[in-house]
Amino acid sequence: MKEFVKMTLAVIAGLFIFGFVAFFLSFAMIGAVAALGESQPVMPREAVLKIDMSTFTLSEQSIEANPMDVLMAGGTAVESLGIYNAINAINAAAADPAVKFIYMKPDGLSGGTAQIEEFRKALVNFRKSGKAIVSYIENPGNGSYYLASVSDKIFMTPHDGAMNTFTGLSSQMIFLKDLLDRLGVNVQLIRHGKYKSAGEMFVRNSSSKENLEQNTEMVESLWGTWASEIAQSRGISADDLNALLNNLELNFPTDWVEHGLVDELLNYNQLEDKLCDLFVADKYEDVKGISLNDYATLKNTVNFKAKKKVAVIYATGDIVDGDAKENVAGNRFAKIISDVRKDSSVYAVVLRVNSPGGSVLASEKIKAELDLLREYKPIIASYGDYAASGGYWISANCDKIYSNASTLTGSIGVFSMIPDLGGVVKNKLHVNITPVNSNEHSDMYNGFRALDKKELDYMQASVENIYDKFTKLVSEGRGMPVARVDEIAQGRVWSGADALGIGLVDEIGTIEDAINYAALSIEGVTGVQDVQVVGYPKPQTPMEALLESLTGETNAFAGTAFEGIADAFQEFGKQDSGKAYARMPYVITVE
Repeated sequence: MKEFVKMTLAVIAGLFIFGFVAFFLSFAMIGAVAALGESQPVMPREAVLKIDMSTFTLSEQSIEANPMDVLMAGGTAVESLGIYNAINAINAAAADPAVKFIYMKPDGLSGGTAQIEEFRKALVNFRKSGKAIVSYIENPGNGSYYLASVSDKIFMTPHDGAMNTFTGLSSQMIFLKDLLDRLGVNVQLIRHGKYKSAGEMFVRNSSSKENLEQNTEMVESLWGTWASEIAQSRGISADDLNALLNNLELNFPTDWVEHGLVDELLNYNQLEDKLCDLFVADKYEDVKGISLNDYATLKNTVNFKAKKKVAVIYATGDIVDGDAKENVAGNRFAKIISDVRKDSSVYAVVLRVNSPGGSVLASEKIKAELDLLREYKPIIASYGDYAASGGYWISANCDKIYSNASTLTGSIGVFSMIPDLGGVVKNKLHVNITPVNSNEHSDMYNGFRALDKKELDYMQASVENIYDKFTKLVSEGRGMPVARVDEIAQGRVWSGADALGIGLVDEIGTIEDAINYAALSIEGVTGVQDVQVVGYPKPQTPMEALLESLTGETNAFAGTAFEGIADAFQEFGKQDSGKAYARMPYVITVE
């Protein structure tokens, strides 16, 4: 009896402690939610626009910080600033007499290649206003120096020991066949397109000649764009810049000054003196500033007086089946597009594509709705980091396509992948399986045996049929013969710069260019100032983000050297046996 009483008291105490902790966490989270919207930023009479790239992530849409992240970060968290909002803020600063100049710290940059490229173009346009941009770097990387190079003056820490990752772009291809063989997993890949390498990591232990060719040309094209812009800004040749990297001549801070990539080495006290001189202030405390995040909040307001709208539909992430909130879910996006079509206040649409593709079925559903929408309203495509495979499928028929030079697009090809886990089950787990079928091929998708020739032919016929459909829809959308589409298709990935030359896109331009073009297509509109720009789907509210974070999943390998391998296995796990996919085989990040 005593033991029972002790146990009962322990349970009661445990429940009390659990309830107290839950109450405390709930109270803290509610406080974090409330803190997000406490006050509006205040613009000083005169100010420096401060751009600290470590304080926000350049993304497709602006999203308020997750309260859980705020709580875990002790009251602060990295914000997500949409690229269009960022561009608008910089444009506003160029025309704002209260903004004297931009001071930028590009270290800690986080964003995709296209967003970084578009952000830099906005900074270039800012300089045309006659106002200066000064940057201060400590740990130069490819992306951060690419941004810094636009500046009138680049200052750098004189201290040794900084991490220099400005070495050029690199892409890693991971191959899992040897590991899968050891596990007894046999992957059968059915595809059309000699460059369609999405399943290659599972069936080879090294790259095919075609895959290596397209990766090499793609990386060289991306770096060629960045290197030429950096070189032009710094008054040197691209060849000289590449020679500096190839010979590892940028080791110490003094090397950067010697070779013309940095103007002067300054410690923090000396930097403050420089900023005082530019601001015309006696002491640094008088140099008033406003962050880009706050300035964007002040300047990105909705023009409710305008009756006509431009809808921007953000297709960001993998194209997947169903109604999921994450990625580009076929059913959910078809409904969004249908609602936009029925909205009489929307006169033009920008389809912002930032997707490597995915499910053919979901792509078909989305494209069907877009084709119907296009009968009523013009659709202008704007490409972000990726508009490949399914991402190109849904957008090839748009009235005009803008792409960034660094966008990865094309990948016009199809594949299906069938895993055979029979060897794992029998040889590793020592489990025997006997199928009982109603028909000869009832178990062809169960994953416990290899497909026979008849079944492989069946799958190949399906892939060929979808590939033919893909090339025909591109032919119709881009106004080129099917034979020509087939030449540049075969699953090959192209950079936006190269895609322009072969007719896959119409113009190199930003999301701002696409929205301006869409606005001018509306009768009676003289510019984007005459319309409301409305984004779809609506970003999550802080409370929705909080609820999702409590039930979400994270990658335990995030931020480690094994993240790419973990992602590869996750990609393997996402494939449904027998389903056709139009997806690019990789994702590239810039550091």
